Amino acid sequence: MKKLIISLKSTQSAFNEVEKRLLKAEQKKGNVSPHFEVSFTEAKDFKRFIGNIDVLTSIQRLKPKSIYQLSQLLKKDVGNLNKLINFFESLGAIELRESIVNGRKLKKPIVPYHKIEFQLAA
Repeated sequence: MKKLIISLKSTQSAFNEVEKRLLKAEQKKGNVSPHFEVSFTEAKDFKRFIGNIDVLTSIQRLKPKSIYQLSQLLKKDVGNLNKLINFFESLGAIELRESIVNGRKLKKPIVPYHKIEFQLAA
């Protein structure tokens, strides 16, 4: 099961964590389980993620064929939703799969994680 961990940390704390994980991976030299984590250093970005978690759960539950279809299902402006989707994609929380249907290019949002965990103590 693929899990995404979301945390709010200082920049130094995030760098220390990466350094620790790299050292551990070097020592194992082989089978290292993948670790998917987004560490926010800015509270406003963390709040934006948390405040829009319903979009991620809707993508998982409704499985829309496009961003436009998702905007219709959620009754949200497609322009604002597109900005939010780009934010989530830049973090790695969403993947966009492009396809062409009836000559139109569609971007299908997919949440590749089965579980999202929050680490509040940094």
